[in-house]
Amino acid sequence: MANASFQLQPQGRCAGLLDAPGDKSISHRAVMLASLASGTSQIRGFLSSSDCQATVAAFRSMGVRIVQPASGRVQVHGVGLQGLHAPHGALDMGNSGTAMRILAGILCAQGFATRLTGDASLSRRPMQRIVEPLQEMGAGISMSPTQTPPLEIRPVDALHGIRYPLPVASAQVKSCVLLAGLYAAGETCVESPVRCRDHTERLLQTFSYPVEVQGNRVCLEGGGKLEATEIEIPGDLSSAAFFMVGTLVSSSSQLVVKHVGINPTRSGVIEILQRMGARIDIRNKRNYGAEPVADLVVHSSALHGIDIPQDLIADTIDEFPILFIAAACARGTTRLSGAGELRVKESDRIRTMVTGLQKLGIDAREKPDGLAITGGIFTGGEVDSVGDHRVAMAFAMASLVARDAVTVLNTDNVDTSFPGFVKCAEQLGLRFN
Repeated sequence: MANASFQLQPQGRCAGLLDAPGDKSISHRAVMLASLASGTSQIRGFLSSSDCQATVAAFRSMGVRIVQPASGRVQVHGVGLQGLHAPHGALDMGNSGTAMRILAGILCAQGFATRLTGDASLSRRPMQRIVEPLQEMGAGISMSPTQTPPLEIRPVDALHGIRYPLPVASAQVKSCVLLAGLYAAGETCVESPVRCRDHTERLLQTFSYPVEVQGNRVCLEGGGKLEATEIEIPGDLSSAAFFMVGTLVSSSSQLVVKHVGINPTRSGVIEILQRMGARIDIRNKRNYGAEPVADLVVHSSALHGIDIPQDLIADTIDEFPILFIAAACARGTTRLSGAGELRVKESDRIRTMVTGLQKLGIDAREKPDGLAITGGIFTGGEVDSVGDHRVAMAFAMASLVARDAVTVLNTDNVDTSFPGFVKCAEQLGLRFN
């Protein structure tokens, strides 16, 4: 439905059992690598969101047989690194910056031309960060004059490996360069200034591709082979975080989150919340393949403001919208700086969140690379998520502690990362009209 909205009554609760949806970042990468592997891979726990289905559709259009026999299950009949075929027309990646940026690395090595497009939001997102290293590898890739999509990719004779220091910690750029490196002559190395998501490195090893990891530096040799495998995808901590914060700020509540990923490059949200006074117990630690998984037990907690540590920003980049809701419910002031990357997500998440918090009666002040939020009382009212799925879900949680009803505008894109969000939220106690 175009221009959908959430309308929520105040003072609901958030408690119960959450079976977190599959991790979006891993779902994208699993389908991509399974498509390039030799043999048939079985994937369980796949997130059937519109973002991830855009990745499935792209590889189907390039000749990969992908079967989805049941919810969360995907069977991918890989065609090998050299087995993709030219698609008919452009590849539309919808709202997914992850899919576009990572897929570009693969497409630059193919013997056919491609065009990558996206929706209005994705078409505003910066692409120079991947175009520059890919061109350094010899790729024929170009973007719009505003350094945004569409991406035009033409075939070249060969790619060559590079040593690339990431200007900004970005798992998408790192993954893009590494996957181009699968096809490049020689060694490709990517080094991040700080730790960032390592799902690609873990999955490459799961598909039997040798990868060397030393600190924040990842290297691989081109010309190898990916072998089909079986993958169990953990629950998405980024999605679970909305309900974790909802429980923390609700009175007399407890939430159990099952089989959620606790990859150390993703779990900054847990550490930040614990520093704010959150009672979060981590239980039943285990592994799904190369990914660590656990069950979380979250209890209502009295939160207090903190200065968010710089070294946790990259590990928490997707969770800041809901962390800002936690900060608005905390005693004192929470400060964030060094997070300019938030301005180039699905929306300018600093400005969008500050604007929405102010409309709901919270003292929030914008900074060039962050913000300051002083805890207070949500008055209720109307906020605009500007089509950003994480902003929309974050403001839905604000209704739990609001004095009056909360309306969140432009919520269509929630399905890009969390299909069934409203049903799940209602089951846990939020009150939608």
